[in-house]
Amino acid sequence: RAAFAAAALVVAACLAALGVWQVERRAWKHELIAAVDARTHARAVPAPGPADWPHINARDDAYRRVTVIGVFDHPRETLVQAVTERGAGYWVLTPLETRDFTVLVNRGFVPKDKRSPNSRAPFAGTDSVTGLLRVTEPGGAFLRSNDPAAGRWYSRDVAAIAKARGLGDVAPYFIDADNAPNPDGYPVGGLTVVKFNDNHLVYALTWFALCALSLFFAWRLWRIRD
Repeated sequence: RAAFAAAALVVAACLAALGVWQVERRAWKHELIAAVDARTHARAVPAPGPADWPHINARDDAYRRVTVIGVFDHPRETLVQAVTERGAGYWVLTPLETRDFTVLVNRGFVPKDKRSPNSRAPFAGTDSVTGLLRVTEPGGAFLRSNDPAAGRWYSRDVAAIAKARGLGDVAPYFIDADNAPNPDGYPVGGLTVVKFNDNHLVYALTWFALCALSLFFAWRLWRIRD
């Protein structure tokens, strides 16, 4: 009985530690949500140049509003499969060549019948893009790896897309363009979903409840008499 009671106490301690960890994660998540909300509504700043690239990270820079001026290289656009509020289709990632570097711009969503560039109105000339800085999405999506050779892309993997399209001096991030209208309405920008799962309170309560249950079993075992 003593051994089982001790084991129950050890389990209870582990469950309590998990509960505390979830409480800490909840506080961190709320700080992240507040920071991202502030970034998405802040005044746009120039997109980070090469000197700033080594310091780019998701914690400090994801969803920051940025602006950049350059010329789109439409022949090298990349279609990445997407599911949005408008249904299934593709993100149109197009290199934007600035004076100092190239950055991939997610110009927005197109349905499957707008996959071909010939089905969309042409866009030419210098353009100013404002949008949200996004960190690269390497590898692919769940159970689906990017296949550059076949032209099948499931995630916005900046390095892989740059290599496949022969781009040099490419920023290690991409930009989700805002909802500024494009010719004939496509691609449709401004569809970035800024949402974070926040289930940490439920997880914490679950761990603490299991901890209490383990403590109860330990107490009952200790109280049992032969």
